[in-house]
Amino acid sequence: MGRRTTVVQMSELASLVDALFSRPEDEGRSLALLIQQRGEVVAERYGSQPANEFQPGVDLDADSTLISWSMAKSITHAAVGILVGDGLLDLDAPAPVAAWTGTPKVEITLLQLLEMRSGLHFIEDYVDGATSNCIEMLFGGGGPSHAEYAASQPLSHEPGTVWNYSSGTSNIVARIVGDIVHGTVGGDPAEREASMRTFLTSRIFGPTGMDSAEPKFDGVGDFVGSSYVYATARDFARFGELYRHDGVTDLGAGERILPAGWTAHAAHQIATDEDTGLGYGRHWWSWPDFPGSYSCHGYEGQYILVVPEAEAVLVHLGKTDISVAPALRSRLGDMLRSLN
Repeated sequence: MGRRTTVVQMSELASLVDALFSRPEDEGRSLALLIQQRGEVVAERYGSQPANEFQPGVDLDADSTLISWSMAKSITHAAVGILVGDGLLDLDAPAPVAAWTGTPKVEITLLQLLEMRSGLHFIEDYVDGATSNCIEMLFGGGGPSHAEYAASQPLSHEPGTVWNYSSGTSNIVARIVGDIVHGTVGGDPAEREASMRTFLTSRIFGPTGMDSAEPKFDGVGDFVGSSYVYATARDFARFGELYRHDGVTDLGAGERILPAGWTAHAAHQIATDEDTGLGYGRHWWSWPDFPGSYSCHGYEGQYILVVPEAEAVLVHLGKTDISVAPALRSRLGDMLRSLN
């Protein structure tokens, strides 16, 4: 009976995966899907990248690297955790941002930055370039330093009182990490980038087995911790497994690279997003339909969803408009519910 039950469940999952990749184009495009349960792959599928003005169309596979978008914020959380574990960062202390000295911003703590409760003005919009601080920071005239642009925004609220999702906040955090890793504030951009690249590779990507991971940097050599890590679906799943095992590599049997309890720190809910109903913790999200879950989210439907109760990690990479994102999350949720 157990064997038959497993076969039926896998058949249901396969049907759900087929439906995801064959859905109408106006519901979005899936480029990669990977589901692991108890460390074993139970579903894996790849789509095709359509042609654009920069490159021809291509069929994707397990070796294809795709963009994280805001899933990178959760990798930034891991970087902070390592430095906290090293005794080099204090979450409750004022964030070490030199430009804030002598201003009311000096009261902003690192924890408030991780919780998106800094009080700094920032409009997180991905369409309206006339009003979006995010577009201005990443693609416009915000200057070579993404963190400097974000840190210069005015205080709209008292620190710690209002939740406001902000890619700028994540880049301030990434800059703080870069200062510590490089050993100084500022400095040569190429040297800063090399220091941070070495840190990410030796302390996160290497131990976790994320060999394909490729972070991107801004004009002053700081990791764009809000938005830019390229990796394969399998390597993004490895990052999810790292948090499922509370910062221990190799499916919980290897090296501890994050402080004990850092997963709980990430998943501790601070706010609920009014538009989606999803919970927000410290640079990680949660899905209320799956109590105890925590997830990395990125623009256009990038997800790493960790569901401890099901011992599962799901990775989805693709291009899905925000208007139809709830339907995508519903499909992914059905897949997780099909697992025993």
